[in-house]
Amino acid sequence: MIEVLAKLGRGPVFLAGEVLECVITFTNPLSASSTSASSEMLAWASAQIHCQFHASENRVALPPSDGSKHDVQAENETVFVPNRGERGQCILSTPPKILFCDLRLDPGESKSYSYCETLPVDGPPSFRGQSVKYVYKLTIGCQRVNSPIKLLRVPFRVLVLHGLKDYQFPQDEAVAPSNPFLEEEEGLKKDSRLADLATELLMVATSRRSLHLYNISNTRGKVGTFCIFKTVYKIGEDVIGTFNFSEGDIPCVQFSVSLQTEESIQEEFQRRRGQPVSFTVHARHQESCLHTAQSSFSLPIPLSSTPGFTTNIVSLKWRLHFEFVTSGESSGTCLVRGSQSDAVTWTGVEQMEVDTFSWDLPIKVLPTNPILASYVSQFSSTNSITI
Repeated sequence: MIEVLAKLGRGPVFLAGEVLECVITFTNPLSASSTSASSEMLAWASAQIHCQFHASENRVALPPSDGSKHDVQAENETVFVPNRGERGQCILSTPPKILFCDLRLDPGESKSYSYCETLPVDGPPSFRGQSVKYVYKLTIGCQRVNSPIKLLRVPFRVLVLHGLKDYQFPQDEAVAPSNPFLEEEEGLKKDSRLADLATELLMVATSRRSLHLYNISNTRGKVGTFCIFKTVYKIGEDVIGTFNFSEGDIPCVQFSVSLQTEESIQEEFQRRRGQPVSFTVHARHQESCLHTAQSSFSLPIPLSSTPGFTTNIVSLKWRLHFEFVTSGESSGTCLVRGSQSDAVTWTGVEQMEVDTFSWDLPIKVLPTNPILASYVSQFSSTNSITI
């Protein structure tokens, strides 16, 4: 028996373009109750990253793919196929890397191997929607002699920040002599600069503040104004807005604000022409505001949510969805006097004519620092299997 342990050193969330580092440890455990301990032998082990795509058959019409060659390989248990037995299509994969060949482990002995691979910048982000899913996994394949391959899958999350792909780092070391033995160190240095650049770009994009004022009105007149100081956010931030009803002509009885994502399938891949868009509510605020001059809300953007993106199949956009309930009468007639004595009690009317209307405000949601997102990730940094 051999235990295989895979550990992601920095956590299970990465930016596209970063280097994923994983330490894989193979151990021949020494049991105290075992009477006949012996050496164990593995023929080889290999690792590969792939992205699996799932689509709802009721909502997405995908073109037929020629997977005959892949199917033949999948039936052969001696061929390393990272997505063997998984649903959906493999739309992206890195070249497989061999960790070792002919590994012998004595009782109680362990051997560790480091796997490093740059995550492709042209792939989609990790996403679990109502119509499609993009799932990333690192798969380690191991095989004993004359035995089928065993697979250890390590799921992780990928965030995509547009603009990193086209960025050219300054060639500060262009005049220095090259050293082939420092190739890996230079790669890690570039990866560190990439993460720093992404953090800087996100800070610049989401720290810009400017006053955005919107008049809220219906067919009968002005209800109030809405104020927001920015429309670009990172996941993990709070969307804050304020209302001013003091200058309105129409009294607002109640309002609600929902933080939503809009998942739409590109027209050429829609199962039915003009099929409805899928909406997901991530946070909601509702308040009764009759005779309220000012109010506000704060809606958190979950760290586990997916920033906006677009692929050739699906598009994900963020928005604030407002719903207002206004009175059909003036604010003075909404209350009646409950007593004729010196002590006056005001009581709300039993019935009120109301009007409702809604409004959508698009916002932009970007990724955040992957280390921060790792704290709330559903994935574990450590995965294991026994073969």
